[in-house]
Amino acid sequence: MKRFFILLGTTGFLFSALFQFNPEGVQALDKSGCEMDCQKCHTMTNQDAKEILKEMKVPDAEILKVQLSPVRGLWEVSFLNKGKPTLVYVDFSKSFILPGPVVEIKGGKNRTQEQIAKIQENRRVDFSKIPLNQALVMGDVLAPRKVAVFTDPECNFCEKLHQEMRKVLKERKDIAFYILLYPLSSHKDAYWKSKSILCNRSLKMLEEAYEHKEIIRLECDTREIDANIKVAEALGITGTPTLVLPDGRTHTGAMPARQLLDFIQGRR
Repeated sequence: MKRFFILLGTTGFLFSALFQFNPEGVQALDKSGCEMDCQKCHTMTNQDAKEILKEMKVPDAEILKVQLSPVRGLWEVSFLNKGKPTLVYVDFSKSFILPGPVVEIKGGKNRTQEQIAKIQENRRVDFSKIPLNQALVMGDVLAPRKVAVFTDPECNFCEKLHQEMRKVLKERKDIAFYILLYPLSSHKDAYWKSKSILCNRSLKMLEEAYEHKEIIRLECDTREIDANIKVAEALGITGTPTLVLPDGRTHTGAMPARQLLDFIQGRR
């Protein structure tokens, strides 16, 4: 609750700045100014958005879409920043940028979060860039359905997903999970644990790490962990667990076995 009020306060301050110092911004919110059709008077192209983001020190942003936001007087700009779906708001005068979130007072819907979720759902990544030959395999390597899973040995949600993956494999022999160790920097022991697991190429060690058991610290000449990190970052994968299907669909987070099967079979 405290965080919610802080966010509201920050957004309120930005709107206050917009109104106080930029009369054009106020005029942009006037319902009568454009006969209720803001695009009669105001435009923003993808190139405009890219130039604004360059000014904000995001030079390599890939603009996905520019549209009117749920709040009058603002453009909604969605883009990829190092592969990660991101969304910001720009006022009609193109003088101010707001990071969000935009939250509806009635019902409390986070419209920013909803839009980012839609982008993620519709987004596709290049499955061919994932080094499956470096992965630990759960299931039959000859199984026709392949699912890549980026995981972290110190990630609790990864452990939950791992258990659900086991349930799927008991039911379906035509599916194989290709596990790529992707230690997050926020987990202090994840890197060496990932390296030890890969040095031994041991699913058992990964499962012991999930169970918070002590695992042996091994050293070997492998660059696969660093390669996995680079691939994940290039594909815009920033969290674990993240599943990637051959058609490029992704999902981040744990889910029950039935929902996981639906995802693999394209039912969601």
